[in-house]
Amino acid sequence: MKESRDGPRNDRSAKSSSVSSLPLILDIEDFKGDFSFDALFGNLVNDLLPSFQDEETDFAEGHGNVIANDVLPNGTLRASADAAKSAQGLSTPLFPEVDALLTLFKDSCRELVDLRKQVDGRLYDLKKEVSVQDSKHRKTLAELEKGVDGLFDSFARLDSRISSVGQTAAKIGDHLQSADAQRETASQTIDLVKYLMEFNSSPGDLMELSPLFSDDSRVAEAASIAQKLRSFAEEDIGRQGIVVSSEVGNATPSRGLEVAVANLQDYCNELENRLLARFDAASQRRELSTMGECAKILSQFNRGTSAMQHYVATRPMFIDVEIMNADTRLVLGEHNSQVSPSNVARGLSSLYKEITDTVRKEAATIMAVFPSPNDVMSILVQRVLEQRVTALLDKILVKPSLVNLPPMEEGGLLLYLRMLAVAYEKTQELARDLRSVGCGDLDIEGLTESLFSSHKDEYPEHEQASLGQLYKTKMEEVRAESQQLSESTGTIGRSKGASVASSHQQISVTVVTEFVRWNEESISRCTLFSSQPATLAANVKTVFTCLLDQVSQYLTEGLDRARDSLTEAAALREKFVLGTNISRRVAAAAASAAEAAAAAGESSFRSFMVAVQRSGSSVAIVQQYFANSISRLVLPVDGAHGAACEEMATAMSGAESAAYKGLQLCIETVMAEVERLLSAEQKTTDYRSPDDGIAPDHRPTNACSRVVAYLSRVLEAAFTGLESQNKQAFLTELGNRLYKGLLNHWQKFTFNPSGGLRLKRDITEYGEFVRSFNAPSIDEKFETLGIMANVFIVAPESLSTLFEGTPSIRKDAQRFIQLREDYKSAKLAARLSSLLPSSS
Repeated sequence: MKESRDGPRNDRSAKSSSVSSLPLILDIEDFKGDFSFDALFGNLVNDLLPSFQDEETDFAEGHGNVIANDVLPNGTLRASADAAKSAQGLSTPLFPEVDALLTLFKDSCRELVDLRKQVDGRLYDLKKEVSVQDSKHRKTLAELEKGVDGLFDSFARLDSRISSVGQTAAKIGDHLQSADAQRETASQTIDLVKYLMEFNSSPGDLMELSPLFSDDSRVAEAASIAQKLRSFAEEDIGRQGIVVSSEVGNATPSRGLEVAVANLQDYCNELENRLLARFDAASQRRELSTMGECAKILSQFNRGTSAMQHYVATRPMFIDVEIMNADTRLVLGEHNSQVSPSNVARGLSSLYKEITDTVRKEAATIMAVFPSPNDVMSILVQRVLEQRVTALLDKILVKPSLVNLPPMEEGGLLLYLRMLAVAYEKTQELARDLRSVGCGDLDIEGLTESLFSSHKDEYPEHEQASLGQLYKTKMEEVRAESQQLSESTGTIGRSKGASVASSHQQISVTVVTEFVRWNEESISRCTLFSSQPATLAANVKTVFTCLLDQVSQYLTEGLDRARDSLTEAAALREKFVLGTNISRRVAAAAASAAEAAAAAGESSFRSFMVAVQRSGSSVAIVQQYFANSISRLVLPVDGAHGAACEEMATAMSGAESAAYKGLQLCIETVMAEVERLLSAEQKTTDYRSPDDGIAPDHRPTNACSRVVAYLSRVLEAAFTGLESQNKQAFLTELGNRLYKGLLNHWQKFTFNPSGGLRLKRDITEYGEFVRSFNAPSIDEKFETLGIMANVFIVAPESLSTLFEGTPSIRKDAQRFIQLREDYKSAKLAARLSSLLPSSS
């Protein structure tokens, strides 16, 4: 909006009067850009509003005091102030610029309507012009599309033409290339035919050949051509079905290319020998470049096999005899003086390290010289194992005969097995080291295994035979030591001597531990030699079976020897059982001999308990060894673990049977001595003390004390020698036998009341002793004996009430009642049925 003014106006009235006269100009440009209606309105009215605002301000300043004085204390204006103000006659309106603004707004509205009409007209003109231009543009685009389609067609024709020309050019190039190749082939063929005619000219005559075949600077080319000629000639002969004669003199020109083939073969042989000679000379001078050139040319003859083999065969390690002898001295010592597994292990470690270092040095030369170094390394490593290592192994491992075993003084079979294990392990390490150096496609693991195949085939049999030889030698050693110790003790009496000899051949846990140690060593060799789980399990089972047989045989024989001592002691006791009609001197001598037999029986008893104890410890060692070492090796094979457990139980059954029989003899020995002590020490007066007014003796009888002392002494070995169920079964059986033996013993005596008290004291002593057996059934029986002893103490008329609470013992009580001193005088026989009615 634009306004023109002549100058500033100084008063409100002048300003008001001039507002309507100002021209109002609204331009379309005012609505362009960031248009704002508020800004437009402000531009219209801001020229008028300041005059009104100035008047209001002057009025407020002039009458401020009046307004202030008219304010009442409660904050209201007085009504008189308003009335006065009205009365002053203010004739001017409150907003005098309203008319001017109204006029301004009307003018503005008219101008805005005019502007809208102008804009609408211009928009109409623009639409018409846009429509015309759009029609022209559409027409132009349609013409361009037609032109572009034609251009695309032209380009397609051009591309097709270019492709056709390119294909033609490619065909021409292929034909040219093929023609050139054919020309080159034809040229080479002409040369080959010329050379072939030279070789086919005369048998065995190589002097008339082209200079190519004699020029040392063109050896590679000559070798290549000779190989091509050989291939061509041999193929032609093969097509014609002609067999080439092995003799050059038999070939004739009329028979085709036989002469050429023979001459070519001779030339190739001569050339190959010449190259090998040059290769050797260069090898002596360490000229690797010349060696490599010769090797590359020689690779055309049988893929270089002759050169590779020739190089390997000329290595000093294979042709120097002194090196082979040095190997033997290093491992076996001078004159085989150091043949032991440890010395051989050290020697092999040193020798194999030297071989590995030598092969590593050769590998560096081979990599620099030969075009196929892996093939050469395969030949070299194979030659090392088959020649150098095998020659040494043949001297170390001399397979012994299983019929005539080597003597143990020379190490026996065990030395051979240990040497085999050391050699196998060290050779396996050599194979791994050579594999790391490089051996091409050679199956070095399989080749190493083949070196030991003859030994591994019979390995299980040798292992079994070795364990058997060790066992036999050990048993001979034990018997020799026992015999020597027996002889050193001198002659001390037949019975005593028997027990001493028995103790000298007593079972030893140390010996069984040695059996297990042998077996552990054998198992370690099985693990070393057996790569497959099934083979390993089978070999382990075989070796473990040897241990079971050895332990079973050793324990069984030891228990049998200890049982034989018990049998001898029993026979000795029977020998001194005398009749009644003998003199006092004979009886005294017999009693002395009986005591000696008893001492032998007691010694045999102790020895057998020691044997049983050591047998149990030995079996525990074997079981622990099975759990720790054997079970994990046989588990991978189905059923092998269960079969091994069953075999172990079967093997130990022999020892268990021998132990059972011996324990039965032990009980017989103990009871025989108990019966002897009772018979010798028990007096008739022990249970028929005279009624002389002296206080009864409350101590156990001498026989009872001797028997209890004997049992306490001899059973100490049983308490320590037996374990768990075996101990319980043995003591229970012994308790039952002791109970029956005492019953039978007391049937020989007559009892009065004081004797009954003495018997009751003996029963109490026996009962307290057997309580240490921890057998409730035995304790109950001896408690019953204490009750039955009351039949000798109570009055005859009280017998009827004595067993009311225990009717089960009435039958045995009846036998005791018959032993009362007053059995006849009290007429107890007649009254027995009424006293014990249920006993019948």
